[in-house]
Amino acid sequence: MIKHEEITRKTALVIGANGVIGRNLIEYLATLPDWEIIGVSRRGGSDIGRVRYVAADLLDAADTRDKLGELTGVTHIFYAAYQDRPTWAELVAPNLAMLVNTVDAIEPNAPGLRHISLMQGYKVYGAHLGPFKTPARESDAGHMPPEFNIDQQQFLEHRQPGSGWTWSALRPSVVAGYATGNPMNLAMVIAVYAAISKELGLPLRFPGKPGAYDSLLEMTDAGLLARATVWAATAPRCANQAFNITNGDLFRWNELWPKLAASFGLETAPPLQMSLDTVMADKEPLWNDMVEKYGLAPNSYRDVSSWKFGDFVFSWDYDFFADGTKARRFGFHEFVDTEEMFLGIFEDLRRRRVIP
Repeated sequence: MIKHEEITRKTALVIGANGVIGRNLIEYLATLPDWEIIGVSRRGGSDIGRVRYVAADLLDAADTRDKLGELTGVTHIFYAAYQDRPTWAELVAPNLAMLVNTVDAIEPNAPGLRHISLMQGYKVYGAHLGPFKTPARESDAGHMPPEFNIDQQQFLEHRQPGSGWTWSALRPSVVAGYATGNPMNLAMVIAVYAAISKELGLPLRFPGKPGAYDSLLEMTDAGLLARATVWAATAPRCANQAFNITNGDLFRWNELWPKLAASFGLETAPPLQMSLDTVMADKEPLWNDMVEKYGLAPNSYRDVSSWKFGDFVFSWDYDFFADGTKARRFGFHEFVDTEEMFLGIFEDLRRRRVIP
């Protein structure tokens, strides 16, 4: 007789386990009693409780098969890996290859595979190219390639018919949460920029384009995204659907920035457009001195710096938001206050001794 726990048992394979999305997804899954979790990244990780880690080079098809092919119990793949490259066109080949190599390794060997969850973003709507239609909706027309998010979804759409699994695509806005060594972490950008500004006795100036200070934006909390991702992967009506996942509120930096500055005990001064990647390039010695002076965790400057990503986000001198009502219509009703999210992350970074 089959036991009930054998019926409900689920095994998550989280690809990109050390990024801000993957890390928060694993933390959430670990609170759910019916999941076993396997985290995959190039660096691997330390096993704890129901979470174990596998180190694999997903760009290498043979290594991916060797490391993942033996994971026969996987029921859900949560794909949140990303490889950065200098140009949009160069992003396509490696990011598509990693997904293909993962599915090729798991699908033939895991007969219980039920779902593949794909993490995307507003690049699907052309948000990275310039002003785009807002609010963006999942039904919006596509745009001229190259765009790896679209290629990845098309791969799943073509592969899924006749299989025993379904897919979902999650489209968050800028994701905020705890993770070091991540190239796309806006909360860390602001926190380290503010900490260094304070150390130098400077006000916190908004460094982006003038128009960006007044544009409408939204964010996606990493914990909220984790809960939405598991919901979409396990709710039958979400099969083969894409969902925008956002905090649910809109903001302008001109209102939020002074509040973030105040949380560091800083005044603001008028915005001054500058490349953080340029002006922060010489601050590593100062950061190392701060680590020693304040007894911070021994994170390298590189691991807490995401300056290029900060420059990218702060360059958006156009509205940047999507319609999140489809997820609500399908049954996901959670929301997060963006100001509280930022302040909570900053407090978390202080508790972890990442910033003073």
